[in-house]
Amino acid sequence: MQAIESVDEVFLLLECGGGEAYFGEPVTVLEHSLQSAWFVRQKGGEDSLVAAALLHDLGHLLHNEGEDVADRGMDTQHEELGAAALTGHLPDVVLDPIRMHVAAKRYLCHANPRYFAALSPASVESLALQGGPMTEQEAAEFLVMAHAKEAVALRHADDAAKVPGLKVPELASYRSLVEQLWN
Repeated sequence: MQAIESVDEVFLLLECGGGEAYFGEPVTVLEHSLQSAWFVRQKGGEDSLVAAALLHDLGHLLHNEGEDVADRGMDTQHEELGAAALTGHLPDVVLDPIRMHVAAKRYLCHANPRYFAALSPASVESLALQGGPMTEQEAAEFLVMAHAKEAVALRHADDAAKVPGLKVPELASYRSLVEQLWN
């Protein structure tokens, strides 16, 4: 596992690796991250959730499996990679939604059949690799976890953040927010 030791490393990783295609979606990883943060901010989300949205897919930039990883039947567990790489530097209110955003997708697929029907083809493909919709028991356990509500809000922003050409604030506009949360 690659540990990230500074805000500079986070932003360099997003700047350098974020231009890659976003796993079957019509945006890059960086565009997706910026849109996610912007959608959370537009909904009035706390700064910690804006930061989580910005950083939620950092794990995709830490593995070297390539964009076709799902086509090869692999789940990289990018949510765990990203959260682990940031552990010790960001509070749980940021790390937990990052770690739980895949579980939130699984929960929403269980709780709302219309949610599943609206998923992009790439999200449906990754869902199968990530365990599919939650069972009743898994859903009940998820809902009582700390920051489950924030993870669901992040998931909704994640799903919306796939708009080609959408103009949103640039990466540099989030630097002071991440610095304020960084330990």
